[in-house]
Amino acid sequence: MLTQKLKNKVATLWDKFWAGGISNPLNAIEQITYLLFIKQLDEMDKRKISDADYKGDNSKSIFSGKYFPPGVDEKDEKNAVEKETLRWSFFKNMPSDDMLLHIQSKVFPFIKQLDDANSFFTKHMANAAFLIPSGRMLTEAVKTIDDIYKELEKENRFIDAQGDFYEFLLDSLRSSGKNGQFRTPTHIIELITELVEPKLGHKIADPASGTAGFLLSAYKYIITEFTSDNYKQKDDNGFVRGTLADKLVDEQAKKILNEETFYGFDIDPTMIRIGLMNLMMHGITQPKIDYKDTLSKNYNEDNFYDVVMANPPFAGSMDKGDLNPSFTTSSTKSELLFLERIYKMLKMGGTAGVVVPQGVLFGSSKAFITVRKLLLDKCELKAVIAMPSGIFRPYAGVASAILIFTKSGETKDVWFYEMQGDGWSLDDKRNPKILSNGKRDFQDLHVIIDKYKKRNPKKEIDRTKQHFFVHKQEIIDNDYDLSLSKYKEEVYVEIKYDKPSKILSQLSDLEVEIENGINELKELF
Repeated sequence: MLTQKLKNKVATLWDKFWAGGISNPLNAIEQITYLLFIKQLDEMDKRKISDADYKGDNSKSIFSGKYFPPGVDEKDEKNAVEKETLRWSFFKNMPSDDMLLHIQSKVFPFIKQLDDANSFFTKHMANAAFLIPSGRMLTEAVKTIDDIYKELEKENRFIDAQGDFYEFLLDSLRSSGKNGQFRTPTHIIELITELVEPKLGHKIADPASGTAGFLLSAYKYIITEFTSDNYKQKDDNGFVRGTLADKLVDEQAKKILNEETFYGFDIDPTMIRIGLMNLMMHGITQPKIDYKDTLSKNYNEDNFYDVVMANPPFAGSMDKGDLNPSFTTSSTKSELLFLERIYKMLKMGGTAGVVVPQGVLFGSSKAFITVRKLLLDKCELKAVIAMPSGIFRPYAGVASAILIFTKSGETKDVWFYEMQGDGWSLDDKRNPKILSNGKRDFQDLHVIIDKYKKRNPKKEIDRTKQHFFVHKQEIIDNDYDLSLSKYKEEVYVEIKYDKPSKILSQLSDLEVEIENGINELKELF
């Protein structure tokens, strides 16, 4: 959704970091994130003080008073610095080397100890490191970020455009897969969000949140409901989204949405900071993403969330000694443990949308069966959507599936859907599919949503079709097997061939025709 001019400026920013020696996209994004946070602190503080003056409030600037840098005693007024000098707008005009030293020794330590602005982000700044190596590189990065913000401010949708800018930055992780980190494709996240249907007032969580893509998608989905049609448009994946939320006028509802709705957990401090900034750049003022291993004995937030959406790590293995003792699944496989964790996280009546490797659907060991029994006996397993193996290329070729389930009662019938295409090529290039008229071909993406919302177990009984229902008892009789191929009936079309004698005769006639043709050509030349 960014203009080409903005995309070019983002590319310029990448080039500056690459040329400066920070070539790992994850490290580059982290350093850019710190600069963006420092820039935002200045802008938000100015806006807060301006609003306070207008309303006659006595709000205090976070840049008022003196700051005692590390190593300076609080009684040593002489070596204290005025907090006003820690603003982006103050130091951005300093000479390059002076700016670098100023940020390293004063600004960066200052933002790491803040506890009253975007508290979760500042909490996770404790172990952050400022790695920009030269004053020249810093000056160029600061100037480019200022230029980007000037362009963003020209747009009527500043917050939305600001978020698009950060998402565009994060796209590099999709192609790099650095440090084992990669983003779930946005269109798959949006698909799951449409199926789960999060609402205002829900507590929404991701137990392995990464860059917070699922939480962000839920936020966009919710505020679309409160956006007038005039301010809605289709995004690149064909989903209608609005970002203005002009019909959300209740201040208490706004507070709930911003401060009590989105919860994420991860064990990578860098990803936590990036995830928090991703939500903040989209206008969520107080997202709650924290450092927690949700599979460990230190996590016990059971029966708390209305919605859980996740693409938890596949093929991971946990140390038995660290596992939460409440797990009933006797396994160290992360894909099985996360399913039970998500079940436990949900409130009664809460709904989950989860990506799993297809091996979870048919694994024959006791642990696999235990997890599937949990989904069928203690949940309403609403849908199993089998996805082709190219969905997570170029960094993972495993076939996967989407499970939609609600923690309530038990399953009666399960809806199966065989996704054949997601609107992108299933090779390493993952190019968008284009129709003959030049428009995007989304293949099964929107069909799944339409069919899911209209599904009917009494009518969808033809198992030669792309989607159908299977009764729970039949699944039980098959050792709780949830693989679509177990129940789908293949249609075999009889192909009739001519008798061999006729085929040989036709070949003989063809040989004569070819020989005659060659002779005619020889006569011509």
